[in-house]
Amino acid sequence: MYPEPYLDYLVQFHVERDYFECHEILEEYWKSAPPAERQSVWVGLIQIAVGLYHHRRGNVNGARKMLTSAHALVKQHHAELERLGLDSTALERLLAVRLEEIEQGLPYRSITLPMRAAELIAAYKAACAKQNQPEYRDSDMNDPFLLNKHTLRDRSDVLAERERQLQLRQGKQNDPDSAT
Repeated sequence: MYPEPYLDYLVQFHVERDYFECHEILEEYWKSAPPAERQSVWVGLIQIAVGLYHHRRGNVNGARKMLTSAHALVKQHHAELERLGLDSTALERLLAVRLEEIEQGLPYRSITLPMRAAELIAAYKAACAKQNQPEYRDSDMNDPFLLNKHTLRDRSDVLAERERQLQLRQGKQNDPDSAT
């Protein structure tokens, strides 16, 4: 009933607290749809994860920006969030409280997305069991990879693809037979 990437996002969000991976998982899923069919509700969930990633790292401006945008999207997409099994009103309140905490200079703390639908709760529990994971865990604030994944992850494949694309573009520019 729920897309596998969404369940993976929820496990990463609540158990691993790997908000960077949450972003990666849902962005890939969102982009897999044709552009005209992309639903911005997924963007809101991505922004929640990114905002928490920033907050946990102490990037208050990034956290505020992402969570403000996510809060606006949640307000616009109550019906879609409810179809995804979440309590959209509780989520809207949760984000408002987190934004207030950021404004007050309070430190990061883990949050739980409010799941309402019994079907989602059951699917989430099954996904945790399948991965041999507990249902919830707080962020490990001593894990440098979790806190700084965007700077520490292996990007060799991305860099190699960028170089390949650059070489292709340069080859076209230097090719007298190419129409530019």
